[in-house]
Amino acid sequence: MLLDQINAPQDLKALTAAQLRQLAEEIRQFLIEKLSVTGGHLAPNLGVVELTLAMHYLFNSPQDKFIFDVGHQSYVHKILTGRKDQFDTLRKYKGLCGFVKRSESEHDVWEAGHSSTSLSAAMGMALSRDLKGENNRVVAVIGDGALTGGMALEALNHIGHEKRNMMVILNDNEMSIAPNVGALHHYLGKIRTDRHYQKAKDELQHFLNKIPAIGGKLAKTAERFKDSLKYLLVSGILFEQFGLTYLGPVDGHDMEGLLEILKQADTVPGPVLVHVLTVKGKGYQPAEADSHKWHGASAYKIESGQMVKAVGPPMYTKIFGDMLIELAEKDKRIVAITPAMPGGSGLMDFAERFPDRMIDVGIAEQHAATLSAAMAMEGLKPVYAVYSTFLQRAYDQVVHDICRQNLNVVFAIDRAGFVGPDGETHQGVYDIAFLRHIPNLVIMMPKDENELRRMMKTAIEYNDGPIAVRYPRINGVGVPLDAEPTSIPIGSWETLRQGEAFTILALGPMIQVAEQASDILKREGISAGVVNARFIKPLDEEMLLALAEEGKRILVLEESSELGGFGSAVLEFYSRKGIYDVPVKIVGVPDIFVEHGSIQQQREEVGLTAERVANELRSMAPRRMKRVTGQT
Repeated sequence: MLLDQINAPQDLKALTAAQLRQLAEEIRQFLIEKLSVTGGHLAPNLGVVELTLAMHYLFNSPQDKFIFDVGHQSYVHKILTGRKDQFDTLRKYKGLCGFVKRSESEHDVWEAGHSSTSLSAAMGMALSRDLKGENNRVVAVIGDGALTGGMALEALNHIGHEKRNMMVILNDNEMSIAPNVGALHHYLGKIRTDRHYQKAKDELQHFLNKIPAIGGKLAKTAERFKDSLKYLLVSGILFEQFGLTYLGPVDGHDMEGLLEILKQADTVPGPVLVHVLTVKGKGYQPAEADSHKWHGASAYKIESGQMVKAVGPPMYTKIFGDMLIELAEKDKRIVAITPAMPGGSGLMDFAERFPDRMIDVGIAEQHAATLSAAMAMEGLKPVYAVYSTFLQRAYDQVVHDICRQNLNVVFAIDRAGFVGPDGETHQGVYDIAFLRHIPNLVIMMPKDENELRRMMKTAIEYNDGPIAVRYPRINGVGVPLDAEPTSIPIGSWETLRQGEAFTILALGPMIQVAEQASDILKREGISAGVVNARFIKPLDEEMLLALAEEGKRILVLEESSELGGFGSAVLEFYSRKGIYDVPVKIVGVPDIFVEHGSIQQQREEVGLTAERVANELRSMAPRRMKRVTGQT
């Protein structure tokens, strides 16, 4: 096999175009086999095999900088840069990262788990190169879906202004995760379907080049005529108006065509955009047929394409989506809003049931937030369904447009807490810290799937401003679901177990960890209470005051950042009240980025375990109790 001979990009240089085509098929088969065991972003990577091969064949990484937008389509790049023998560890604990990772290889020059950053990074690298007097290439690969992100358009504007030498490769597969939406998507569709444009442009260029010494007014007239031809044949030459030379579109699976157009682009002074048409999931029929489903796949059976799914209760995401449909059946104000994540956010069934009330804005989290604000202002009940990690991108809009105006927007914050294989760029452990200090905002987290349903009802009925419910990327606990959920009094906590000396205030899945720790200590004769602190804001102040009156030692357990998190809120409350004699210990996520692995491994790494909680409570015990339990 050719693939066995490829251990670094320079090993490609001696191959013929025919051998590159053969290698492309071998890489596809390699990916299909490896990801059937590990899971991962199959469809995006199958679509960029030829493109990645062509880049490494023609250019010289790492001297030339390859910047992959988002980074989940970098598997082929990893294979070609000496990491194919590590693919059995892909997305596993301490194994190969599913995104570009600078610590893995010198060929990984930019890290990103969120989209639309590549063009800004490329501009920064091109400016740095020129300031240092260097001469390397800068090549950014961005998908058509990522171009809907406002940051990408800001970067295009700057790139066109600066006129630095750099190459933008537009990987156009008509998809982000879900099918793309918006005017830009339709604009690219016009270019895809207009084959006459490039032919006419090339013929005119060839004709002009044959005329000797065109100068002065004639040259300007010819240039204007070329521009007029562009407008005649394609409606709005957007990229050239931004100041980039546009080349394409080209079939992204035609190796010879790719090599030719990339060579041509390499000779163009200033910024150039190469429009490459690819098929997401190319070479594996199930992924080609449903690239949305196969964007990020779990383990699967190669022959049938059947994914291997864990058995058990439904995931919180599914519970959310089903409950939203129930609520929307009765309340016509409800609209669902998502930034390109209808499937991941559990809204596909909602979209089918209420197509006019399902709004997918594309990869545009900021726009989604302000859109929600305006719809709430007009009397609707927008439910902004977003991953915790992606809500970070809309922070200013949450503060300025929603909370400052005290608008009735519901935030459905999915992937709250650890997310497993997607790792550090996707961990939902910061939203409490960046949300709870914003005035007017209520924040909740359920202990189980039935309480999630109750919180959704609470959120829809709440009309005093914005309200957020955050929930994890895991299966539910398996509790029965109420046929008619009741709402929950705002700011009320729930005592699950009484304790004599200790009380654990726990959030979401940490309830189960707290109960396990309580069981451990019970066997030692120590009584530790457990409270479902389901409202992060407002706090249950009555309960906190009662715990202080009773002289309880408090441990706060949260799968979120210790800095500025729920535990900080508890300490701040006692400080405001002038209560300084309540021992409070916080067990949460420390001040580090937690990398990929299983959720359980991530919890163990930071000490979110029953054993750790039990040890912390033992250390807080009065001296008399320590003597009884044998501690010194």
